[in-house]
Amino acid sequence: MRGKVGVLPKRWQGLLWSADIKTLDLEKDRVYIIHQVLNYGDLADWQLLFKLYPKQIIKRVFSRHPYRNYRPARFNLVKNSLLGIKEDLDERKYVAILPKHSR
Repeated sequence: MRGKVGVLPKRWQGLLWSADIKTLDLEKDRVYIIHQVLNYGDLADWQLLFKLYPKQIIKRVFSRHPYRNYRPARFNLVKNSLLGIKEDLDERKYVAILPKHSR
């Protein structure tokens, strides 16, 4: 995985819109790649993500590098169902739009 550039599927350009996927490095850009795919991808995208990165790496990136751009439902789906993270994570560090009663 280290140093691999240009191995991402062309259809991910829409998920990784702020960069040219041909120049993204799987190692150096993994925080961006993982969060964008978890946040905006579908089941097929997630399956490919798990082929590119071990689940433990994905969980570690999600837990240690909060990315404040998730909607509440997607955050909970990814955290609880997809990754099975049991620890409490500060939702305010992940969710861009919180209901008023949560603030």
